[in-house]
Amino acid sequence: MANQNGNMYGLTILSPIIDDPKSKVSHDSALRLYLQNMPRHAYSPFTKVSGTHFCRLVVMDDVVFVGSPAAEEHLKSKYLVFNSNLYGGLDAYLAEMARKIPDVVDDIWSHCVGYPGVADPSAFAAYMKKCQIETTFFFADVNDKTVEQTLRALQMKVEFTAFIERNQGASPAGLLREFAAFWERVRELPLPPAGVKDLAKSHAAIA
Repeated sequence: MANQNGNMYGLTILSPIIDDPKSKVSHDSALRLYLQNMPRHAYSPFTKVSGTHFCRLVVMDDVVFVGSPAAEEHLKSKYLVFNSNLYGGLDAYLAEMARKIPDVVDDIWSHCVGYPGVADPSAFAAYMKKCQIETTFFFADVNDKTVEQTLRALQMKVEFTAFIERNQGASPAGLLREFAAFWERVRELPLPPAGVKDLAKSHAAIA
């Protein structure tokens, strides 16, 4: 199935934005302002939704005419585009969105046509699936690994690189001794927080 690559799921949702000429501030403008000010990276609310490797929210005004031989087409409304690369199943992911970040979800999708809210998780999931389109060109940058496994692997890569740099030219006995100490230390390291933009810089900041 195009949406699925192993345990990774490529979610693409297009929700039509409300067009209300009587509104003082248009819904698409209000939505843009909200998304612009929404915390990112380690502070993003979507770090609370387990399984999120990354996600993106974009307001799309229209499609671009790229020229002949393509036909010129236009959208009937503006759309909120939500794209997420997630680990696991769609149903569990939508349920977590409704349970863990209900205020954020309501703040965003309340600007969209037909949005039922998250008070009824089943209605919310049905709405999101109705707005879902097939992810036909899905490249999973992480295959079959959870967010926690990926963060741990990246952490180990950063730590091992630093170990190599520190021990250039060490004697075999010294290298063996340092590696044993290194291994004991990295086994006790806490998991890096989800949403860290640059794990290497984060490591350097706390080293």
